[in-house]
Amino acid sequence: MRIENKLTRGVVAGLAGGAALALWFLIVDAMRGQPFATPTFVAHTLAGLEGMGTGFVTLAVYSMLHFAAFVAVGVAVVWLVEAATMPASFMLGLVLGFLLFDFVFYAGLVMSGTNVAAALGWPEVLVGNLIAGLTVVRVIRITGAEEVPRLRDIMRDHDTIREGLVGGVLAAVAVMVWFLILDVVRGQLFFTPAALGSALFHGARGTAEVVLTVPVVLGYTGVHLVAFLAVGLVASAMVEGARREPPLLLAMVLFFVTLEVMFIGLMAIMAIWLLESLSWWTVVAANLIAAAVLGGYLLWEHPEIRESLNHDLEEEQHQEVV
Repeated sequence: MRIENKLTRGVVAGLAGGAALALWFLIVDAMRGQPFATPTFVAHTLAGLEGMGTGFVTLAVYSMLHFAAFVAVGVAVVWLVEAATMPASFMLGLVLGFLLFDFVFYAGLVMSGTNVAAALGWPEVLVGNLIAGLTVVRVIRITGAEEVPRLRDIMRDHDTIREGLVGGVLAAVAVMVWFLILDVVRGQLFFTPAALGSALFHGARGTAEVVLTVPVVLGYTGVHLVAFLAVGLVASAMVEGARREPPLLLAMVLFFVTLEVMFIGLMAIMAIWLLESLSWWTVVAANLIAAAVLGGYLLWEHPEIRESLNHDLEEEQHQEVV
C-alpha cells in the first residue's frame, strides 16, 4: 500500500502507533483486572482531566488527545525520514520507542511531579512505547515508495544474520526449557523468569519480593530472547570469520567462556540472592546448554569447520602415537 501524500502517510502511521499502544495497555489492564485503568490514570495525570471523573467522556476526550499526539509524531517522523533521506528502519523504530518512553517520563515529572512510568510499571510502559514506535516506522515504510524487503528474503540472502538469529533463538529456547523443567520439579512454575524479572525490573532483594505476574514473566522473556539473539549474531560473525582465519575459533571459545563468567558476575552484582535461590550450578548448566546448542548449530551449518577440527584432532592423535 503506497501513499504519495506525506501528510496522509504521517496521519495513518500515527493512528496505527496510537492504536498499537492503546491495545497493549488494554491487554495489560485486563490482565491486572483493572480495565481502562491506564488511560484513566494518564488522563488525570498528564491531560489534566481530573474534574471529568472516570467515565466514558473522560476516556473519549483522552483518546482524542492520545491519537492527536500520535498523528503529530507520525507526521514528524515522515518529515524527518524524507528530509534526511534515511530509511524507515527497525532501528529507527526502536529509537522512536525510547524517545516516546522518555517523553512520558519527563512529561509526567514536569506537568504533575509524578513518575508516570514507575506508577504504571516501567517495563510495561517501555514495551508499549517500543511497540508504538516500531508500528509508526513500519507503517511509514509500508506506505512509502521504498520497496519493503521481506524477512524471508533477508534471511535467505544473509547467511550470517540467519544463522545468528536461528542459533540465538535455539539457545534461548533451550535455556527456557531447562529452567522450566527445574521449576516444574520444584513445584514453582515460572519462578525462574519471575525471579530474574523481579530483580531486573523491580529491584527485588529476596524471594519474598518475587512478583509472579504475566508482565514480569513476559518482560524478562523478551529481554532473555533479545540477549541471546545478540549473542547468536556475534557468534555467527565469529564463525564466518573463522572460515577465513581458523585461529578465530580459539577466540570464539574464549568468547563463550567470558560470557559464562560475565553472566554469573552480573547476577552476583545485581542480586546475589538469585544465585542462592536458583542454585549456582543450574545457572552454569544453563549457560553450558546454551553454548552447546548454539555452537552445535553453527558447526552443523558449517561442515568445513567440522572437517578442519576433525583433521586437526587426527593430526594430534597421530603425533601422540608417533
